[in-house]
Amino acid sequence: MKIAVFPGSFDPLTKGHEEIIRKAVALFDVVYVAIGENAAKHCMFDLERRLQWIRQVFADEPRVKTCTYAGLTVDFCKRMGASYIVRGLRNSIDFQYEKDIAEANKQLVPEIETVFFASSPELAHVSSSLVRELYHHQADYSKYVSFEL
Repeated sequence: MKIAVFPGSFDPLTKGHEEIIRKAVALFDVVYVAIGENAAKHCMFDLERRLQWIRQVFADEPRVKTCTYAGLTVDFCKRMGASYIVRGLRNSIDFQYEKDIAEANKQLVPEIETVFFASSPELAHVSSSLVRELYHHQADYSKYVSFEL
């Protein structure tokens, strides 16, 4: 089985994230959408709510699994039997950042490969930060997420 992990905070899950997950499901037998627990990062939405949104959006896709983890992503991948890490790229800034992390991960665990998926142009500007900002200011965020915050 080809197993992949798509790690992130998903605070909240955006349509950009959804697009990347759907692309990953086309290639992998199982995609773990894994919310990393990071004590240094303060999320706007609680962990259970973020898990619930992912489950809601992918209720029709049994190959998408949700979970949480702490520690290094590559260690989590090993525990889950995953050989792939999925990352989305919106722009060249994302690419440089993600490439550096992928190279570090490769040094740590050479058998785990990072797979990059490019966002479609119409979703390239969408980020969780944008959605949080719109939500905070009570502006319309509905075109960027598939659920009510």
